[in-house]
This record gives sequence, structure tokens and C-alpha cells, in this order.
Amino acid sequence: MFTIGDFANLGRVSVRMLRHYDSIGLLPPAAVDPRSGYRYYTAAQLGRLNRVIALKDLGLTLEQVRVILDDAVALPELRGMLRLRRAQLEAQLAADTARLSSVEARLHMIETEGRMTSQDVVLKEIPPVRVAELSAVARSYDGADIGPVLTPLYPELFRRLDAAGVRPVGPALAWYDPADDGEAVVVHAGIGVEVGPTAAHDFSVVDLPAMTAATTIHHGSMDSADLSLQILARWIEENDWRTDGYAREMYLEYWPEEADKGVTELQLPVRRA
Repeated sequence: MFTIGDFANLGRVSVRMLRHYDSIGLLPPAAVDPRSGYRYYTAAQLGRLNRVIALKDLGLTLEQVRVILDDAVALPELRGMLRLRRAQLEAQLAADTARLSSVEARLHMIETEGRMTSQDVVLKEIPPVRVAELSAVARSYDGADIGPVLTPLYPELFRRLDAAGVRPVGPALAWYDPADDGEAVVVHAGIGVEVGPTAAHDFSVVDLPAMTAATTIHHGSMDSADLSLQILARWIEENDWRTDGYAREMYLEYWPEEADKGVTELQLPVRRA
């Protein structure tokens, strides 16, 4: 058997924690010296300790953990609970990472206020273009909500195009429409094609109309695109135009694993005031 200190080291917990588990009947020692009061544990008890820690990490109270373990939850069921919690934590981590990127982008915008220039904005007549596209709904137009929805659409679209024997032409595009549900937006991922719409395809083929747009070239990750949109906003205001919808994004250079190398033309539709 092991002393409480040795058992704590083996289980990677504190002695204080083991004493607390003993006091509430969650993990009593295998033996207690009647003269010294020293607690002793067996190697077999590490299994119960591992379950205690795992269930506690699921967010259960220690009383709930005790009830579950005393009811002898089966190993497959416990494994399923842990996998579910792992998936929840991974999703939360991804969301928090996206939010952090958004906060950093906003901070960068604040730090560069007063140094932005609208000299690189170009007014263009964007011709109509036929594209194959897939769409989904994002909770809002915030970059942290757009990215996780938009990014997976492109590999899936390319897979479907390849299966259909359709060759893409030109750079990839993204555009947005308001959804019916509050702040939500419909996210469209597309790329130019030279085929017409048909029910035989598992993707849509649409014709994007011509538009007058204020455009600028954005360098780097789309997490920082708000800065370029502010430059467009300043130019539009200075030249007495009005915006007419969300900006269209044309990905001139796209690096899935190195977003900072990206080059994107932002095309914001405008009309005369």
C-alpha cells in the first residue's frame, strides 16, 4: 500500500484534496493506522481517483460524482460522457479563439485611428459573374461568427465541383445577405464557373449582378478586414456616396494555413446619395 503522500503523487492530486475526498466518503483510504491515524491507499484505488477527477472535470459536483461512482457507471458510458465533454470544450476553445482574434483586430483598429487613408480606394463597375455556390447561416456579421461558417464551405464546394466535373474559373468569392432572424446573415461561398444551373448538381449556380462598388485591397487575415472596411467608409463619406449592402470579398490570394498572407479585394456596393 501507499502513504497518502505517495498516492497523491501517483494520482497527481494534492494531499489536501485526498483528505477532503475521504471526509465526504468519496474516496476513503484502504486502511488507516489505528495508532498514528495515517491513511494508506492501494494501486487499485487509482482507478476510482481517475474517475473522480474526470467526472469533476465534466462539471459535476462532488456529491453527483459520488452517486455516479457508487452506482458503478459502466466504462463505455463514462467514456461517452468524457468524449461529449471533450467535444464541448473543443467547441468552446474554438469560439474563444475566434473571439480573441476579433478583439485583437478591434484593438488594432483603435490603435490606427487617425492614421487611416482612403487614397487606395478605387470606384469600379463590377461586371456580372456566374458562380457555383454553397451557403449557410451565421449568427451575425461579426468576423468571429462568419469565419467558422464560411471557411468549411470552400473545400466542400470544390469537392462537389470536382465530382461533377466542373472546372472553376477565377478567384473564389464570398458575399452576404441578411437573414430573416434578427442579426443573422446568409453566408455564400462561391467561385466562377461556365456552366448553367441544373438539378443534377448538388450546388447552386447563380448569376451575381453587375454593381458599382468602392473597392480596396486588404492584405492579411480577414480577422482584420474591419480596418479596410473603415477605410472604405471614410472614402464613401468623403465622396458623397451611400453604401448599398454588405461588402463582397474576392480572394485574390488565399492561404488556408497562413491567413496573414492573404490578399482580398473588398467590393462594397455603393449608390449616389
